Amino acid sequence: MNLEILGMGVLWLFLYGYMIVSSIDFGAGFFHFFNKISRKDHQVNSLIQRYLSPVWEVTNVFFVFFFVGIVGFFPSTAYYFGTALLVPVSISIVLIAIRGSYYAFNTYGAKDSRIYSFLYGATGLLIPASLTIALTISEGGYVDVSNGQVRLLYGELFTSLYAWSVVILAIISVLFISSAFLQYYAHKAGDDNSYQLFRRYTLLWSLPTILASGLVFIGIRQHNPEHFSSMLDIWWIFGLSFLFFALVVYLSYRGKRLGTAFVFVMLQFFSAWFGYGASHLPWLLYDELTIYDGFVNQTMAWSLIAAFIAGFLLLIPSLYLLMRLFLFDAAYIRGERK
Repeated sequence: MNLEILGMGVLWLFLYGYMIVSSIDFGAGFFHFFNKISRKDHQVNSLIQRYLSPVWEVTNVFFVFFFVGIVGFFPSTAYYFGTALLVPVSISIVLIAIRGSYYAFNTYGAKDSRIYSFLYGATGLLIPASLTIALTISEGGYVDVSNGQVRLLYGELFTSLYAWSVVILAIISVLFISSAFLQYYAHKAGDDNSYQLFRRYTLLWSLPTILASGLVFIGIRQHNPEHFSSMLDIWWIFGLSFLFFALVVYLSYRGKRLGTAFVFVMLQFFSAWFGYGASHLPWLLYDELTIYDGFVNQTMAWSLIAAFIAGFLLLIPSLYLLMRLFLFDAAYIRGERK
């Protein structure tokens, strides 16, 4: 394995971590608002708040690591993606700021209103939708590079089946991952009403998840046949992802081994995520930029890899301690300790 692939693998692992942790957070925010307007907040919102309170501050750590790393390993991405994504990323930053404002108001005792809850829930779906534009444009055909300028082709982007299929999959995946975790969390807390509700949500969003995944395959086949062919070469990885998905649905339906079911959720998305990433190599931006273009020198690469592995090894125990001390502490999970 060469340095370029190793560096990209480390970054992809951080982005996967962000996808899982933030999906739980984003989905919980949407469910918080949805349950409030559907008058089910008395059942579940206290449980959602118990999860969100200690977690929201560390959610973006994975995200920051990835963006620092992608520019560190592949400086040329700043030119191509930085210019093309200036507007979409600015929108994402504004949405993250709005979401952070909700946390601040809620933490310091401001009265919880429907407006705050709406912004909180809406940003939970809009942030992942806006961030997926980076993955979308990496398929090529959405960026014009001419006369030394990089320009995002909004017309092609907004009329593309593939672009919209990725947005749909991102939103549905957030809801599926979050509901699968919260059903386990509610069961662990002994909150049967919340557990039954999130169990229904998990089963409800399971079919749209697999349909949206199929739509993405159709979109890639139409937009980028070369990438689609590469995905077919490693079809077994996506078949493994589907197997994990089937196990999640089975265990959720039976109401057994819900912790294992969520592990299968993580494995489901791990398989699909790394299958997509592996089939995308060596391209960072199709027809314009590969992982071998403008890669940092060997000394800098090894330093970055060591730093990021050390950061990952520090982050994982920190999350473990967070879960032991708060999320899965017997008194905290039942709402007896704040």
